[in-house]
Amino acid sequence: MNLEQQLVERLQTLAPSHLQVINESSGHGGYFPGKESHFKVAIVAECFNGLRLVQRHQKVYAAAGDLLAPSRIHALAIHAYAPQEWQGEVPASPECAHAPKSE
Repeated sequence: MNLEQQLVERLQTLAPSHLQVINESSGHGGYFPGKESHFKVAIVAECFNGLRLVQRHQKVYAAAGDLLAPSRIHALAIHAYAPQEWQGEVPASPECAHAPKSE
């Protein structure tokens, strides 16, 4: 099972009504086909009701566990919403300064 699938499986423990895991590894330096290092997550769950942003992130970090290690997932952008906050769109990610250049 690849890292993306493992991350999805672990985040399912938060009982999301919406979960989107996007592998953004190809937009970062040192990328090669098959590399998994940078992800963006949009997650909507009841468990985020009444929580501050940092507390929501802590729940996601706890669910991801040991997947968040330098040799595994190097970077994780988290967009965590309570159901009433979800607008149906995931914010765009900024360009990486070390992204591979197309020729």
